[in-house]
Amino acid sequence: MKTFYSCRCFYTKNIFLKQFGIHIQYENKKQFISQFEKVLRDKGCDTEQQLEDVVTQIQEEIDRRRGLGGASLARRTVISATYRPLHADIYKLKEEYLAPEFLDLVGLCKSKGVTADVVRKRLHTQDGNRMYMFQVFQQSFCDLFLEELEHFENSDCPKGRPNTMNKYGILLNELGFDEDFINPLRENYLTPITSILFPDWGGNDLDSHKAFIVTYKLGDDLDLSYHYDNAEITLNVALGKVFDGGSLYFGDMRTERRTETYRRYDHEPLFGLLHRGQHLHGAMPIEDGERYNLIIWMRSSWVRNQRCPMCDDEPDLVGAVGFGDGFTREEPVVDVCTAS
Repeated sequence: MKTFYSCRCFYTKNIFLKQFGIHIQYENKKQFISQFEKVLRDKGCDTEQQLEDVVTQIQEEIDRRRGLGGASLARRTVISATYRPLHADIYKLKEEYLAPEFLDLVGLCKSKGVTADVVRKRLHTQDGNRMYMFQVFQQSFCDLFLEELEHFENSDCPKGRPNTMNKYGILLNELGFDEDFINPLRENYLTPITSILFPDWGGNDLDSHKAFIVTYKLGDDLDLSYHYDNAEITLNVALGKVFDGGSLYFGDMRTERRTETYRRYDHEPLFGLLHRGQHLHGAMPIEDGERYNLIIWMRSSWVRNQRCPMCDDEPDLVGAVGFGDGFTREEPVVDVCTAS
């Protein structure tokens, strides 16, 4: 069984300041002030006290990140001991939960000799930019899943936020969906698709993931700033409910920024959008209703062990809980024939 790690840059880089809509790097206060003071003042951080408040906020976020693994384990322990699921059966993936179109797509991708061109002809493509849309789940499953998520939200159990950009949502590993639901979904159904469509992005070697629910509604998170995902490949599935607005918009790949033109993607319940994680994107404000999305960041250690996608350097590995950020350590090979 593989042991997974995070990169040390997690504690210093890509820290999101929501009130200013920027990601920053923080090695120490002197570096931060020198690098970002002008940007912050241009965005309305006018006084020394406001600047000090931002520094305090950043330091609190770094402390949160350092304690993330232990805090997550503590929440999982409490949830496992105290939470009583509303629909216990759905914690284990069954093919009856999956849309016939999705199962046909998986079957096609498993066919001997199938090519990417053949598969793409079966998909709803988005402007030829390696963005693919297809129905993933049955309505009956989504209804049960949403009821379960709301039941958990209304419980007294502790809840971790999905990431620094989404304050509202659910980490599915803490709720207990990883082992018997997300793992087989990734390994048995999604990997056959990604191995055909994204072989150059580790699509045939997705050995870990981070799966979570994000919610958008008036009074909570409304939109999502322009960013890229800490993933090789992302699946974003609209589970429901009834909502207006909240469309995604996509620009260029992170390493190939050329234009300021955007492509729009309108969510459709039950349908998922499959795209490269480093494809820059954001979400427009939701205008009415409530939207739940399942996000699966799928990761390939074979790809990210060579270069961390968040700092662009060879990863500096640090211990992590569970899948961490998807890095693995290559152990030295011992010749058992010559070892004494």
